[in-house]
Amino acid sequence: MRISDSLVEKLLVAAKKVTPEKLAELKEQEKTEKKPLQDLVIKGSVISEKDLTKLYAAEIDIPFAEVKAKEIKREVLKLIPERIAKQYGVILFGVEEDGSKLLAMEDPDDIQAVNFLQKQLGDNLKVHVATSTDIRTALDLYRGNISSELTQVVTASDADEVPEEEEDVSEEDLAEDSPIAQTVNLLIEYAIRSSASDIHIEPRDSYVSVRYRIDGILKEANKLPKKVHSALVSRIKILSNLKLDERRVPQDGRFKIQIGSAVYALRVSTLPISEGEKVVMRILSESSEALSLEDLGYWGVSLKNINDAIKQPHGMILVTGPTGSGKSTSLFSILSLLNKPSVNISTVEDPVEYKIPGANQTQVNPKAGMTFANGLRALLRQDPNIIMIGEIRDIETASLAVQAALTGHLVFATLHTNNAATTLPRLLDMGLEPFLIASTVRAVVGQRLVRRLCLDCRESYTPDAATLKQVAEIFKTDDNSVMGYVHELEKQALDGGIGKDNQGKSSKTSDLSTTATKITRLWKVHNNGCEACNHTGYKGRVGIYEVLSNSQDIQRLIVANATSGDIQNQAIKEGMVTMQLDGFIKALRGQTSIEEILRVTTTGDN
Repeated sequence: MRISDSLVEKLLVAAKKVTPEKLAELKEQEKTEKKPLQDLVIKGSVISEKDLTKLYAAEIDIPFAEVKAKEIKREVLKLIPERIAKQYGVILFGVEEDGSKLLAMEDPDDIQAVNFLQKQLGDNLKVHVATSTDIRTALDLYRGNISSELTQVVTASDADEVPEEEEDVSEEDLAEDSPIAQTVNLLIEYAIRSSASDIHIEPRDSYVSVRYRIDGILKEANKLPKKVHSALVSRIKILSNLKLDERRVPQDGRFKIQIGSAVYALRVSTLPISEGEKVVMRILSESSEALSLEDLGYWGVSLKNINDAIKQPHGMILVTGPTGSGKSTSLFSILSLLNKPSVNISTVEDPVEYKIPGANQTQVNPKAGMTFANGLRALLRQDPNIIMIGEIRDIETASLAVQAALTGHLVFATLHTNNAATTLPRLLDMGLEPFLIASTVRAVVGQRLVRRLCLDCRESYTPDAATLKQVAEIFKTDDNSVMGYVHELEKQALDGGIGKDNQGKSSKTSDLSTTATKITRLWKVHNNGCEACNHTGYKGRVGIYEVLSNSQDIQRLIVANATSGDIQNQAIKEGMVTMQLDGFIKALRGQTSIEEILRVTTTGDN
């Protein structure tokens, strides 16, 4: 979709997205870079592609559609041949009960395309405007599955006789157009299409296992012949600028890849194991926008406490949880919320996972002497307002963070502890003085990620007496008191966002009925799931949180070297909703299941 510069300007001004000064700056940039205004405003985060497309749709009076590729049924997609869909940049994304076909287009002004499609599909065609990114993602659905494509590529590599021996990987095997290069590209592309966060390439005795981590769970995606392993690892090493001849020690690197209009950074880690070298690639989208705290799953008391803490002019806010629990995502959203031209945000991270426009982000490099402590010392001389430390690992970094918080900076940092309450004694164990912790810490967030139940196939059920007894034992309360407490939280829940389903719509038909005094139903996966969730019963993830505010009573407990149990009990007395209870309420709402909450809060999985 290409919108004229004059119309882009008109839409931005009407929507109050730009000041006259910013508009003049953009026009000057347009002249020097010779790029369309549409591209500049999206790249510069003046407005998102989605929001600009919405404004354009309203201007031309054609409905906007957010096309979700995973929700398009294959039989609907195939009503338009692939060649035609790609030629005109169109996608058929649904059929209504009356037979009306829902068509998404990049350019609804293409009369030739509309006329042609009406002849092919009939007059009952409802045209919508969609973003170019959504359409390109949906066009990928025409392709086959990964197994069939990899089979073709590996068959081609058989013909080329990819060697088994590590030392014999040839230049031809690693060329850009080689079967091995195609295999790597396919593995990455399908991982991205599957919304995977990590790719694991693991050599076994007789084959190579390829696993994707989707919604926090590892699943085997494919098995490759063992003989392609050496060339596969070498190709990934070339992309990540690692040493090809070093197979005895771990190596770390990264590279970027563009899929459609989105750019992804892949963080690569190699590790020697008994069967060869294992490779793990973490997928990080450089095109993703920060989600709001409500979208992440914050609500009610937790949302209020975190908002109160980040409004403070100085102090320290800590986010804690195991690896992969969403700490970086929470901080990305918070920093994006605070990111303004008048504020200097500086970070020290390992690695830099999310790019924040306008922030100064530094990558830790211990080999070059750039540790968290050294990086923090350096950026304190850079006149920052807000500081983010990727992780507090030692007393030196902790002391510097506390000193920064004492001298007028707002400091964010992560730690690895089990919950919010154990974080404060952990800082004491590191060697910090109790009075310094009490006076600088504003709030501590404990979090985990749980899988969302698929909206298309979840089902409710009436729990039996045994289930209710189990729930009472797990949450250390009886049925009536659970619902009594839940009832008190309901208004906060509805106001704070938890009373909304995965699509942001009001969810009034949930289990937290304003007249209910007992648990009447719970939610679970329906049979083996459905096609929309790849038969897992879950689709996407949501956070469960506890936000501990450092009240005067808790400060007194810290100074008195109180245990984490005492601090936890006092926080609950003051109204803190624990992670487990937060998850339980989300389970009652149908956002997740009891099994998921127990999985992440009782075993430490995430």
